[in-house]
Amino acid sequence: MRKTGLVLSGGGARGFAHLGVLQALDELGIRVSAIAGVSAGAVTGTLYAAGYTPRKILELIKGQNFYKLPGFQFSRTGLFSLKNIELVLAQLIKENNFEHLQIPLYIGATNLSEGRAEIFSAGSLFDKVLASASVPALFVPVLIDGKYYVDGGVTNNFPVECLRDKCDVVIGSHVNKLYDGHHIDINRIQIIEHCFHLAIASKVYAQATLCDVFIEPELMGFGMFDLKQAEIVFERGYLTAMEQKEKLLTVTNALPIRGEV
Repeated sequence: MRKTGLVLSGGGARGFAHLGVLQALDELGIRVSAIAGVSAGAVTGTLYAAGYTPRKILELIKGQNFYKLPGFQFSRTGLFSLKNIELVLAQLIKENNFEHLQIPLYIGATNLSEGRAEIFSAGSLFDKVLASASVPALFVPVLIDGKYYVDGGVTNNFPVECLRDKCDVVIGSHVNKLYDGHHIDINRIQIIEHCFHLAIASKVYAQATLCDVFIEPELMGFGMFDLKQAEIVFERGYLTAMEQKEKLLTVTNALPIRGEV
C-alpha cells in the first residue's frame, strides 16, 4: 500500500464530517500514514493519531461540548478561553507530546506575532492544538515560546503542501465549501465566518489541486458551533468519501475490508 497522507481543514463543528471521512477510510482498509490538521481538523487529527476510532471520537467530542460557546471559560480579556479543551485532551491522551502519537501529526497555526503560518510536528502537543483552534476575536491567543498564536486557518486552512513531499498519496477533507451569500443567516457569527471563508478561498482551492483525492461534503446550513447535527454531519462526510470509493482504493492500492475498524 502506498504511503497515504490526510489533510483536515478547520471548520468547527463541521469537523464531524472529517470523522465520517476517517470512518470511510477505515472501512476501505486505507491506512493513514500522516495527518495534517488545522483547528477542528487539528483536534480530530490528534485524537485519531492517538488511537481513537472515528465513532469513539464522535462520542467524546459530543459529550464534551467542544464547540458550544457557553461551555468555554470566559477570560479577563473579554474573550473565551480554550482551557477546557486542554483539560479534556489531558484526560484522553496520556503523553503531552507529538512523539507518543501512533501516527505522525502536523498541526497548522498562525504566528500572530510575526504574521505567518507555522506547522508544528514535535514537542509539546496540547498547546499547539489550542493555538490551531483559537479563532480570532472569539478565543484568547495562545502563547508559545514567547509568541502569540491563533487559528491556523487565518493563514492556511488546508495545509496540503506539508504532506505532499512526505506521502505518495494525499487525501484532503475540506468542510467549508464556499456558497454564495444568499444562503447565510444575517447574524454576527455567520457573517464573520462567511467573510473569513471568502478571504481564504483562493488559497484553499489552490491547495486542493495538490490532493490526489479531494473530499468536500455539502454542509450548507451547519454552523461551526452547532453540535446538534453531529451525527448528520458525520454521515455527510462518510457518504461523500464513499462516493469516491473506487478512486480512493485505486490511488492508495488498498483492499477494502469488512466491518468497522
